[in-house]
Amino acid sequence: MNSEVTVREGGELCVAGPVTIDNVVATVARGAALFNQENQMVDLGGITEVDSSAVSMLLEWQRETGRRRFKIQFANIPPKLHNLVRLYGVAELVPLAEARQKGPNDVPVTGARE
Repeated sequence: MNSEVTVREGGELCVAGPVTIDNVVATVARGAALFNQENQMVDLGGITEVDSSAVSMLLEWQRETGRRRFKIQFANIPPKLHNLVRLYGVAELVPLAEARQKGPNDVPVTGARE
């Protein structure tokens, strides 16, 4: 099953469906092709399944926006993905949209390590 990366009005990207080793390369490419704002927001709330490759997607998108001198923020990160980001020790590299981000206990979460 493939994931979808779409653009909402205002330029926000939305990711929906599974992001796993089976489709992460295509998902990364689709997302990067749609980056069009200096402050790119990516809504991850539609992701239904993740594995560790989803962490690499976030990091690759962070690198790609950096190459373009854009900033990126991730909103609505699923709890399992958030846990993987923290487990791998890369939370400080994944900029989360604080105002929209909810953690596993519905407590606002930042990109900083805890």
